[in-house]
Amino acid sequence: MKLTMRLGPRSYDIILRRGALGRVGQLVNLSRKVLVVTDSGVPQQYLSTVLAQCPQGVPVVLEQGEGSKSLAVTERLCTAMLQHGFARTDAVLALGGGVVGDAAGFAAACYMRGIDFINCPTTTLAQVDSSIGGKTAVNLAGTKNIVGAFHQPCLVVADPDTLATLPPRHVANGLAEAVKTGLIGDAALFELFEKGGAQQSVEEILYRSLAVKKAIVEADEREAGCRAALNFGHTIGHAIEASRGLARRQLYHGECVALGTLPMLESPAVRARVRRVYRALGLPVRIRYDGDEIYSHLVHDKKAANGAITLVKVKQPGSYRLERVPVEALRAVIGDGIG
Repeated sequence: MKLTMRLGPRSYDIILRRGALGRVGQLVNLSRKVLVVTDSGVPQQYLSTVLAQCPQGVPVVLEQGEGSKSLAVTERLCTAMLQHGFARTDAVLALGGGVVGDAAGFAAACYMRGIDFINCPTTTLAQVDSSIGGKTAVNLAGTKNIVGAFHQPCLVVADPDTLATLPPRHVANGLAEAVKTGLIGDAALFELFEKGGAQQSVEEILYRSLAVKKAIVEADEREAGCRAALNFGHTIGHAIEASRGLARRQLYHGECVALGTLPMLESPAVRARVRRVYRALGLPVRIRYDGDEIYSHLVHDKKAANGAITLVKVKQPGSYRLERVPVEALRAVIGDGIG
């Protein structure tokens, strides 16, 4: 299956096909210097498959986890390209999940003011959401994605076969983003989850999720309007993810987003339906936290400006509304826990 992100001169194909990782070189020029960025959690066989197609490939293996989204890693990647004599005609290839895509994409955006970026996502979360759209970023001073750039890939290759090596919790982590997408833009996608058997419908879930995000990005590439809908669940979710007080829980990004969606559901009946879906997927539906700490992270959220922040609210699956509220109003919304 193929989708095309239509953004004028920044347009690119999104390939969703089993076995596609072994054919990346047939889809894009790899006969140049290619910085292949992966992390310690990605199976060696995937890296070997990509490097076999890159005659001048330069592999860099990052430590798995959010800690690799840092300016220190940006410097490491750019230094590697400099040392190997990369030019503007060369490329960066991300092989991994959302962290790898963010770190590699941001380095590609920075080096020589921007070189080609190829994204080969190998996690459910990256294949369903973060691999397309052009957002690249690293964290700074405990604030997520605060230093970054819009830098569209020149190609995205999502091979569902790579998901077979993921632990069930990682799969559910990514599917949380697909549930989010169904809630804001595709009621039939949400209903797929309600019917159960998500594993048997994974390719349809991936395709429908990517199609919704593609349409939103095409309408609003740089988040001046409707693209804010993709932040559904992320405002509170990012604060939970950044919380030091919750560090012992070691919650994944998708799990935090799932929790963050619940206060933004305006219908108790829909909230109950979403909770049932989350439970079936093994996602959390309740959490206790220090509300003051969560609020402190919200104040520094990059979506907050001039003392206000845009919330994404859902009353019925498949539609949303945006509401601009004073940041201080969120303190009452977040309380001291969810559920």
